[in-house]
Amino acid sequence: MTATAPAAEATVRKSSPGTARGPRRRTGRLRRVGLPYLLLLPALLLELLVHLVPMVIGIVMSFKELTQFYIRDWSTAPWAGLDNYSVSVDFDAPVGKALLHSFLVTVAFTVLSVGLCWLIGTAAAVFMQDTFRGRGLLRALFLVPYALPVYAAVITWVFMFQHDNGLVNHVLHDQLGLTDKPSFWLIGDNSFVALLTVSVWKGWPFAFLIVMAGLQNIPRELYEAAALDGAGMVQQLRRITLPSLRPVNQVLVLVLFLWTFNDFNTPYVLFGKSAPEAADLISVHIYQASLVTWNFGTGSAMSVLLLLFLLVVTGVYLALTSRGRRTAQ
Repeated sequence: MTATAPAAEATVRKSSPGTARGPRRRTGRLRRVGLPYLLLLPALLLELLVHLVPMVIGIVMSFKELTQFYIRDWSTAPWAGLDNYSVSVDFDAPVGKALLHSFLVTVAFTVLSVGLCWLIGTAAAVFMQDTFRGRGLLRALFLVPYALPVYAAVITWVFMFQHDNGLVNHVLHDQLGLTDKPSFWLIGDNSFVALLTVSVWKGWPFAFLIVMAGLQNIPRELYEAAALDGAGMVQQLRRITLPSLRPVNQVLVLVLFLWTFNDFNTPYVLFGKSAPEAADLISVHIYQASLVTWNFGTGSAMSVLLLLFLLVVTGVYLALTSRGRRTAQ
């Protein structure tokens, strides 16, 4: 009995460190698993404060009759229900008719801008795949419009579009003689062309950058085999390049669509607070309805309608593209 007691005590002592080591291991594992989420917590809180909280406040404001009389304490504004939404979608009334016109202008502008940005960016990326002297310098020059700050770039275009001493009229009218007289580019129907030009100029380098990165993942052996089979440049583009770039283009087109449809900086810097009717994008129109006429309830309702439209378009686009990928597989 006396011999077995010390042995039992020794066994307990040997087993106790292992027993204590178990909770320590679990604690260390929890720390390793929870550390990434802990590091993401500040970014999530900032995202909540910067985006989600103002979005919820904007949705609440859209149901209130919020004007300049209640701006000091917007929570005291009377409840309007769906009146702001009914006014916005009443296309026979002046407010709804103006919003519909702005929406149609924005759709036309977005389709043309995204299409031209994708076309020019893809053509430039395919051209830059070949090795030639000065390719690195040309790549850097192509990315200059994308690297410039938006305000600096657009203000430069404002000076270039001036009627009397702008570079655009100087080249088109004075040097090339393509117009009978200097054109007004920042007012009238030409404002749409000016806005589209600036948007494409600063947007196509992004498409060029994304497509050029996607082209790096296409094996060169495919082009070599196609060339041996007698396929020309157009056939290689149709059969190899564009199908291989389909996943990249799906994301690129969606990003360009969202950026262009919501673009506020370009028309605001180009035209100021009141854009011409031909270039009345919906972002500037909502700004005017909210901060110029001081009708924040109606402006918030227009913003919510814009958000719903973009969500629906994005959802349909993602559903169609995902179904296309499954069909291709």
